[in-house]
Amino acid sequence: MQYIYPDHFEEKVGFDRIRTMLFSKCLSTMGKEWTEEMHFGKQFEVIASQLGEVNEFVRIIREVENFPASHFYDLRSALNKIKLEGRFLEPEELFDLKRSLESVRAIVQFFKKQEDDVFALLKKKTERVQVFPYIYDRIDTIINKFGKIRDNASPELAQIRKTILSLQSNMSRRLHAILKQAQKDGLVDEDASVSIRDGRAVIPIPASHKRKIKGIVYDESGTGKTSYVEPNEIVEMNNEIRELEYAERREVVRILTAFSNDIRPYLPDLLYSYDFLGEIDFIRSKALLAVEFNAILPEIYDTPLVQWQKAVHPLLQQALKRENRKIVPLNIQLDRENQILLISGPNAGGKSVCLKTVGLLQYMLQCGLLIPLEEGSKTGIFDQIFIDIGDEQSLENDLSTYSSHLMNMKHFVKFSNEKTLVLIDEFGTGTEPMLGGAIAEAILDSLNQQRVFGLITTHYTNLKHFASSAPGIVNGAMLYDAQNMNPLFQLEIGKPGSSFAFEIARKIGLPEEILEKATQKVGVKHIDFDRNLRKINRDQRYWEIKRQKIRKVEKSLDETAASYQSELEETKKLRKEIMKKAREDAEALLAGVNKRIENTILEIKKAEAEKEKTKLARQGLEELKKEVIKATGENDQQLDKKMEKLRRREEKRNQRRPDESKKEVPGKQSEKKKELKPGDKVRIIGQNTIGELIEFGEKNAVVAFGQLITTMPRDQVERLSNNEAKKAEKTYRKGGSQLLNNYSERRLSFKSEIDVRGQRAEEAIPKIQEFIDEAIMFEVAQLRILHGKGHGILKETIRNYLRTEPMIRSFKDEHVDFGGAGITLVNLAL
Repeated sequence: MQYIYPDHFEEKVGFDRIRTMLFSKCLSTMGKEWTEEMHFGKQFEVIASQLGEVNEFVRIIREVENFPASHFYDLRSALNKIKLEGRFLEPEELFDLKRSLESVRAIVQFFKKQEDDVFALLKKKTERVQVFPYIYDRIDTIINKFGKIRDNASPELAQIRKTILSLQSNMSRRLHAILKQAQKDGLVDEDASVSIRDGRAVIPIPASHKRKIKGIVYDESGTGKTSYVEPNEIVEMNNEIRELEYAERREVVRILTAFSNDIRPYLPDLLYSYDFLGEIDFIRSKALLAVEFNAILPEIYDTPLVQWQKAVHPLLQQALKRENRKIVPLNIQLDRENQILLISGPNAGGKSVCLKTVGLLQYMLQCGLLIPLEEGSKTGIFDQIFIDIGDEQSLENDLSTYSSHLMNMKHFVKFSNEKTLVLIDEFGTGTEPMLGGAIAEAILDSLNQQRVFGLITTHYTNLKHFASSAPGIVNGAMLYDAQNMNPLFQLEIGKPGSSFAFEIARKIGLPEEILEKATQKVGVKHIDFDRNLRKINRDQRYWEIKRQKIRKVEKSLDETAASYQSELEETKKLRKEIMKKAREDAEALLAGVNKRIENTILEIKKAEAEKEKTKLARQGLEELKKEVIKATGENDQQLDKKMEKLRRREEKRNQRRPDESKKEVPGKQSEKKKELKPGDKVRIIGQNTIGELIEFGEKNAVVAFGQLITTMPRDQVERLSNNEAKKAEKTYRKGGSQLLNNYSERRLSFKSEIDVRGQRAEEAIPKIQEFIDEAIMFEVAQLRILHGKGHGILKETIRNYLRTEPMIRSFKDEHVDFGGAGITLVNLAL
């Protein structure tokens, strides 16, 4: 039973061109053989495994740089040759054997290095593959890196080649001596030199003198004036060398025969290695094609199903791309509720393309190829695919177009089942419309009763009516822009489409009176039906455009709301941080204030509560209270209580003190008070740090430097005039502001990408170091380093440096669509 009908199905849907593209991507004849043998499959497990292998190799192509893909030589015929005793591999075959087995070993090692769950299906294929270290080592002893037999392949060969070189050297010296003597005797021209004829070294001599040198004449010039003579003495030496060359060949054959005898027991494993190499080549070519088509692995089910989103015909897509045109993707759904889709619409509207797209993609899938769909698409497996498209008339078989269609329909009805996919183009055409439509309707009903899956295109109105009422069949329409009279190539499922016959005829320029007569002949009801279809189509397009606009507005609103929500969260977070910082600053300030109050109380006690001293302390506390209230924005109750308590104590002490003690004591201390007083701007001697004097005593002074309050020896502090203080503050602020401005400018101009292409490593590394330092300072977490591909030296040097940087979290190649191996993507540990 045929699973694919007709026999030239692949040519019908364009799969022959897909196979040709696969051929061009294979590296070896082995891969091309796998491509040639690729066929339609229906076993779910096999298809799922094939698709999984291709999908894994797509990941390798996109993510891995160093997959071994060279020296895929086919040595199967050479290996089969040496199954017979006495046969051997030629040096060229031995060289290819070595390089191809090295490729097999490299592929096996590549997959063994991967984790168990990475490339699991491809890794499983390497389990039976043997690597032969003995064979590699043995070949290395026979041939060199250029594929030539080594002199030391055996002691006998080394001796033979040494003797040949010695004889050749002696012969060359003797031949030149003979030539010089002949030139001296005037037998040979002064500018003559030794020539080679038939592999023999000869002397060119005028024909008139050829008998004067004893030897053999091997050749003459075209004019006959010059003869080429090999002297007798040289003849004997040449013959000896020739005999040694024969001996050399015999020894080489002996070495190659011995090697062939050694590997003969391993021939089955070696031949399997080449089957493995061919299959890897085949899978690689399918993966390259998938990348070219932007194909994916859809969700696969072991049941007939088509739920495709944005499906495209890959060959049509490439053709349109060359013309700078975009393809319109198709959304197609066939399931058990609606297993047959009846598509109608205008000519050249895309019905046949839709049909071929389904046929090609489903066939590709069941041949183990990924297909161009959108992620999330679902597809099933069919046991049979039948297609009827194009003109199948045959003069040899006496078949008309319609007869050929009926022969196909006969096959469809006879052999279809619930796991069959039928594709029929222009259903029912080729004969009288009324009769053809009736037969087509009966065939459609039969296929529907058999639960066949199908995609059918038609222009017949009776089929549209039948599809709208029959369960399991759904109408579909290829949309058409009636206003501009252009096809849109969009498939809409759920309603029939108009053929737009009158509109297209009117656009072409058919006379209006003819169209009016045609309208009268076809009947008003038929015209009204077609007109209503067009109105439905127009209204639906209008509301679809409206719906799309609403979706865009809603999407914009959602994005704006999300942006506002994000900004609000960020604002709340920032507010919490500011409040937390403000509380911490207030607590620090309060702690300093409490300490100053305690110091003031202690100072008053030490000074025995002198009136002037107490007055200054009160004044200082009042000023301190104002500063605290101003800084914190609130009146601290604890500070008020302490200051009130201090005031009451001072009043009681003033009442107990005698009047004399309340007078100011003249002297040195009085003079110092004139020099310094609380509130003065001061600085530490020898430094530019400016502070405010809070209080001072005989030995110590309390100075506030911003939020920091400290006690230091009084003689280390000097008073600043107002002008000096303002000048110093202006200089400090100017420097700070300039530093902040420079930082802001650098942060805004910083780019997260550096280009070091064409630079030497010693030039590039310092620039990358400075680049990473700035990124850390500006808190930029992801960087791009453009180094190019080249020979990979600059890239490897940069990556060796990145491994030594503690702030580098990870680095990898950029995605292949954005630069691939020429760009390193760096993630910082910020």
